[in-house]
Amino acid sequence: MMHTRRGYREFRTGWPLVLSAMVGVGLGLSPVPFYTIGMLAPELAKAFGWGFTQIQISLLITTVTVLVASPLAGFLADRIGVRRVALGSVALFSLTFMSFALSTGSLAQFYATWAVLAFVGAGTLPITWTRAVNNRFEERKGLALGLCLLGTGIFGFAVKPLTAWLIAHYGWRSVYLVVGALPLLLAWPLAFVAFHDVARPTGGSPADRPDAPPGLTFTETLREWRFWLLGAVFVPISFAIGGPIPNMENILRVHGFERSQIVPLVSLIGLSVIVGRVVGGWLIDRFWAPAVAVLLLSAPAFSCHLLASGDLTMQQAALAICLIGGAAGVEYDLMAFLVARYFGMRSYSAIYGALYGFFAFGAGIAPAIFARDFDRTHGYGAMLSLASIILVGSALLLLTLGRYRQFGSLPQSIETISTSVPSGSQSVPESRSP
Repeated sequence: MMHTRRGYREFRTGWPLVLSAMVGVGLGLSPVPFYTIGMLAPELAKAFGWGFTQIQISLLITTVTVLVASPLAGFLADRIGVRRVALGSVALFSLTFMSFALSTGSLAQFYATWAVLAFVGAGTLPITWTRAVNNRFEERKGLALGLCLLGTGIFGFAVKPLTAWLIAHYGWRSVYLVVGALPLLLAWPLAFVAFHDVARPTGGSPADRPDAPPGLTFTETLREWRFWLLGAVFVPISFAIGGPIPNMENILRVHGFERSQIVPLVSLIGLSVIVGRVVGGWLIDRFWAPAVAVLLLSAPAFSCHLLASGDLTMQQAALAICLIGGAAGVEYDLMAFLVARYFGMRSYSAIYGALYGFFAFGAGIAPAIFARDFDRTHGYGAMLSLASIILVGSALLLLTLGRYRQFGSLPQSIETISTSVPSGSQSVPESRSP
């Protein structure tokens, strides 16, 4: 009962933060390019004569840039605060995405804009938003993270029909202008009002300050085998889930679906992401997170098997899309939760940023590799079959993570909001129960 009351108090005072983070995540670098490129790729190919592989390479360029930019954004957030990083990044990301409307058919210009978009938009990644949510919530950390990251599902559900409507009525350039303006018009004002972190940086190295949150430093984390295990697991998992999603429209076309059938089907991705966020957050608050991850991240293996098969009904397509979307929904909040539970909050942004680099690498290279498979074979069967094997094998490795770690006392600024732990050393031996 005590835990229930504490969890209720956390949400009663922290819901504006969760709401601002939800909108910020939903209109940030992670979902916006990822969920729009599937609809835009045929239009760009038609307008400029580009191949699908050439277009999907843009996500690979984003990945390479994020590998550098996300750790920098994490370190910057640790030093000057996540609020400043978020506000600046949202504005620059919005303007850069809108600039795609000026594309002239030059691939060099197209790729350069993607690189700039990834660099200036790194502060809109979940690294930024989840740090403040993790600091604010303790008893209902998993659910709060799930709601925070719900933004990707909401955006994924809404943007597909919006993009199709804009293309049909105003052309593909209008998509970049309208969708690109949303972060500046919606996410930025809300973040300005409600996005505040309880742990305020005071300069210098965050890990060395006396009021630093408990946990491992970034250097200590790099010596932890769990960090490298998570990195090794998130690369193939993000590859197997990130490959089909931006290619889903074309996968369905290969199976003979009409445009009128494809739009409602791909919109299910967003809805299933929403379900995955909420259900995943609820489950990892109550059960051992690695076991939950195995269950939810292995399910899309069946989806890949269905999508690789010769015949696909509407019902089978809907089931396959929902399972993939549900897994995509649990990935980010799972990563944020595992970082907090196994490494603590002392260098959260830097650790999350580094792990996000692994995740982004897998998700970034996958769309181009899947598209290359299509350009060569006019199908996706081989890559989808490979993805089904990857998902099961990689998810099972998470079971080796072991028990959660426990850390010492929280700084005073957080104790007033979260459940405090008796003062002591910064870290203690691992707990005996998940």
